[in-house]
Amino acid sequence: MFNKYLAHPWHGIDPGINIPENVTAFIEITPHDNVKYEVDKTSGLIKVDRPQLYSNIVPALYGFIPKTYCGADIAELCMNATGKKGIVGDGDPLDICVLTERNIVHGNILVNCKPIGGFRMIDNNEADDKIIAILQDDRVIGEWDDLNQLPSSLRERLLHYFLTYKQIPNNQDKPRVEITHAYGKNEAYQVIEASLKDYQMLISSQNFDQK
Repeated sequence: MFNKYLAHPWHGIDPGINIPENVTAFIEITPHDNVKYEVDKTSGLIKVDRPQLYSNIVPALYGFIPKTYCGADIAELCMNATGKKGIVGDGDPLDICVLTERNIVHGNILVNCKPIGGFRMIDNNEADDKIIAILQDDRVIGEWDDLNQLPSSLRERLLHYFLTYKQIPNNQDKPRVEITHAYGKNEAYQVIEASLKDYQMLISSQNFDQK
């Protein structure tokens, strides 16, 4: 059987048959894009969010895990890990960066990957975790199994992007973005599982019209 209609990238695609050890990621942008694309939540089509600011270019394939959501469980996980109060989920699917040595030049695609860790990011009191993963069966970096195996230069490049990609020089209203810590694959699994629970709560809400 096949679906004759195009599946909604957020609601219509399975997040993986062996999740959280392996996941399906929907890729919105690549390191070759100088425009930030993202999925329109209502239609499921890719839209232009904004031109990339200045020299900030995402250093990996970037997108989200389908059928995930950053809500109350993600916020609670963040508060328990950081000791901070008043954190809420950012209301989006769970973000993911997928590393590969292959030159993938366009988004709007699905990739299978294995999470190896993540960054606990807080953006204006919103939990906005970034899962880091490796493209499945990558012959060069596929043996990396945890975030601590990444070269420090690559890890710092990822950190720098997420800490600076919203900054505008001389703007007094800079977004308050912080990464409290990086974590390995076991904590990444917890974050993914929490986002799956948040998604189930989302779609069970009477006020949510699933597209």
